[in-house]
Amino acid sequence: MAKGESKPLKSVVVVLGALAFGWAAIELAFKPWLDKARASMDKSDPTRDPDDIDLDAGAKASSDEIDPAAASSSSSAAPSD
Repeated sequence: MAKGESKPLKSVVVVLGALAFGWAAIELAFKPWLDKARASMDKSDPTRDPDDIDLDAGAKASSDEIDPAAASSSSSAAPSD
């Protein structure tokens, strides 16, 4: 091996070492926030869209509040235009 051939390899090793050190430093510095974020991601369902769930929950809640017997009697008792 010639002297010039080890320079690129040494540069690659130094860059990879610096990246690993930087990643470890960030992990340690932001550990509480990263743990909290990872825990919430583990609990989440990727197939669930929060916007769709909110709309469906609102529609379900309003339909649950209406008693079918009361709705039919109130609609027949209401005056028609």
